[in-house]
Order: sequence, then structure tokens, then C-alpha cells
Amino acid sequence: MSAKRKVEVFSAGCTVCQEAVERVRALACPDCEVTVLDMNDPAVAARAKALGVSSVPAVAVDGKLAGCCAGRGIDEAALKAAGVGTPCS
Repeated sequence: MSAKRKVEVFSAGCTVCQEAVERVRALACPDCEVTVLDMNDPAVAARAKALGVSSVPAVAVDGKLAGCCAGRGIDEAALKAAGVGTPCS
């Protein structure tokens, strides 16, 4: 028996997350073990943080955050450049 590829999908249960889960499942082969993890679970959130997840949906493959999911999340500099924190006049 060959080893399985461990695919973890970190989800908040929203429509966008559900679409990501469906896409990952559609792409998965018989050697992929897909697990959907609920970010509302503190243990799951801690695991996600340890992997570097900063926004959902996110996917980890064999314990490593997929490149498409790295570096996302809130960017304070981009928010400030868009005017967040600046009084409207």
C-alpha cells in the first residue's frame, strides 16, 4: 500500500471556503486524503497559525502551506494606502 498525500483545507464554513473545499476535492486523486478543518475549533486555529495561515480558505499539503495560500491576509500598509485610518473630509 502506498502512502497517502495529506491535504488539509482550513475553512470558516463560508461560501468561498465551501467552493475551495469542492475544488480541492475535485482535484484530489485516490492518493490524496482530504480533510476539512473548522477554524472555529481552537485546536484547528492553533494548527493553522503554526503553519502560517493568515486567511481562509487555505490549504496545506503534507504539513506545508500551499504556495497559493501563503502571504495572504490583511496588509496594514495596503489598508492605510487605501485610506483606512485617515479622516474623510
